[in-house]
Amino acid sequence: MTSVVKIKHKPQRLDVSHKHDVRTQFGALCYRIVDGKIQILLITSRGSKRWIIPKGWPMDGETPARAAATEAYEEAGVEGKVSDLCLGIYSYTKSLPKGDNLPIVVAVFPFKVKGLLKKFPEAGQRKRKWFSLKKAAELISEPELGPLIRNFDLKRLRG
Repeated sequence: MTSVVKIKHKPQRLDVSHKHDVRTQFGALCYRIVDGKIQILLITSRGSKRWIIPKGWPMDGETPARAAATEAYEEAGVEGKVSDLCLGIYSYTKSLPKGDNLPIVVAVFPFKVKGLLKKFPEAGQRKRKWFSLKKAAELISEPELGPLIRNFDLKRLRG
């Protein structure tokens, strides 16, 4: 029997004052188990150096989960296995170079990390670090992503 993950999301007003469409990205919640406890891998953003999860735009010919896995490789240098089960969604506003804001909705997929690569496409542009669920949730600035990380439970992945 398949179980459904129910996560309550607070409504969030998206900035559509500039008539932009809401865009979709796919993110990877990279995790590992150490001494029976879940750890989350966060990376820094290239611009503001905030702690984030790897995420990016849809890719032609790829499922959302595979697109998230590709971003995890490019941005965090991880090897492992992505799940097709979406953990939830969060929204944020991306600042564009011309000063416009673009509303984004991110679907998040769990990615079990088996190894970290020393060489990967964005290695010189980002830092990466492992955190406990609680600490990772505290460091994330997107208000809807913090609870998604804090409540991450492997038992829910095994339907």
